[in-house]
Amino acid sequence: MTKINTFIFDIDGTLIDTFDMYMPAMVETLRKHGYPVKDEQATMKHLFGITGDDALRLFGVKPAERAAIQKEWFALAYQREDRVKPFPKIPEALTELAAVSGNRLGVATSKLRTEYDHFAETYPFAQLFDTVITSADTVNHKPDPEPILAAVEKLGARPEESVYVGDTVNDLRAAKAAGVKFAGALYGSANPAAIKDADYPLTSSLDLLKI
Repeated sequence: MTKINTFIFDIDGTLIDTFDMYMPAMVETLRKHGYPVKDEQATMKHLFGITGDDALRLFGVKPAERAAIQKEWFALAYQREDRVKPFPKIPEALTELAAVSGNRLGVATSKLRTEYDHFAETYPFAQLFDTVITSADTVNHKPDPEPILAAVEKLGARPEESVYVGDTVNDLRAAKAAGVKFAGALYGSANPAAIKDADYPLTSSLDLLKI
C-alpha cells in the first residue's frame, strides 16, 4: 500500500467550527430578501461547506441578486465571528504531521482568498501549509475534483499518496473524483452519516496521526 505523505485540508467544519457563524446568517439574509427557508436545519446542513455563490444558486436565488445577497450575508456572518473556534487538538495534530520528514500539507477550500487571508492571520497553524487553493484559483469547485488536483500538483505530489480531509459529502465526492483517499472529519461534520464511507473516518482530529 502506498504511504500517504500529502495531506490536503478543507477548512470550515474540518479545521475550524464556523457553522454557527455562517449558516444562521445565511438564513436570516435570505428571509430578509423574500426567500423563505422552510426546513432551516436541513437547508443549513445541505448548503454548508460550498462557495457562497454556489449555496445561493442551489437555493434558487436569482442570478442578478446573488452578489448583493452574498455580500450582505458575509457581512452579517463576520459580526458573529466570536462563535468560531478551532476543533480540539487541530493545532497539535497539524504540527505533528508537519514535523514528519517527507510530509506535505496544503489546503483546498471554497473560501474566498480574502477569507483565507483572514483565517491565516487569525490562526498561526496556517503557516504549516505549503500551498493553498481557494475558490479564486480554479474554474470549478467541489464536488468537482479540480481544487484538490490543483493542490496535489502545486505540492509536487501524486494522487495515490495524497489524502483530502473534509467534512461534507461534496468533499468526499471531490476526493474520489480526484483519485485521492478521503478522511472524513466526523468530529466536525454537520451530517456525519453522509461521509460514513470515508477511507479514514476521523472521530477526533488526532486520528489524523493514524493515517
